[in-house]
Order: sequence, then structure tokens, then C-alpha cells
Amino acid sequence: VTMFLTTHYMDEAERCDRIGIIDQGKIVAIDTPTALKASVGADIITLITADDPAARAELEAGLGIEVEETTDGLVIRVVDGEAFVPRIFSTLEVGVRSINVRRPSLDDVFLKYTGRALRDADSSGGLAANPMVRAFRR
Repeated sequence: VTMFLTTHYMDEAERCDRIGIIDQGKIVAIDTPTALKASVGADIITLITADDPAARAELEAGLGIEVEETTDGLVIRVVDGEAFVPRIFSTLEVGVRSINVRRPSLDDVFLKYTGRALRDADSSGGLAANPMVRAFRR
């Protein structure tokens, strides 16, 4: 039996055997939740400092990594986030206000494949006019 479920609740999609992500009417990804999260590839470290632009420059120069500046702070993607945190502290001269290490989520998968967060897609006209997550159960 195959059941199609359309949802923007990632916890519902997480329970399904397979998930398809649709962007602008086209399927951009389809796989198991575990495989889709693995496609994001790395742990995600979010860092807020006293001076994010300066910290970004220090990290990129000192560690040779790519650092993304977002409204939530600096974002770094690395294979083993917990092991990488001490390297961040030893490199930065700027004060660290907060640091968070987490594994990729389905929200991260959605962002990777559509280029925007689900809340952004929902607020710009609703799910009928924007990307949707379709979950498939076998």
C-alpha cells in the first residue's frame, strides 16, 4: 500500500519511509529521511560572536574553512562538530557569545534543495504557491 502525505511539518515527514521535496512544481529530491539528511553532509555549528565579520575572517584564514554569515550568526559545516569546537576557540580572538553543534535536520535538507527555509516559503504565499514536502509511506 502506498500513501501520499503532503505536509510542511518536518516531524510528520520524518516518520515516513521516503520523502520527496518539490520546488516550483518539480521534484528536486526523493529518498529516505536518513539519506536526505546525509546528503547535507556535515554537522552544523552555529556561532554568535562579539564581531561576526571579524570572526568569519579569522576562521576562514586560520582554519581554511568556509564560514557562512546568516541572520542567526556564523554557520560552519564540518564532519565532526564536537571535535572541531576546540579548534574554533583556539583560533578566534573575538569573544564567543554562543555556540551550538547539531546534526542536519529535514529543515536543512529543504534549505539545501530549494535555497530557502520552509518558513520563508510558507510566508510568501502559502504552500499552495510554494515548495512543498511530500512524504511517501510504503
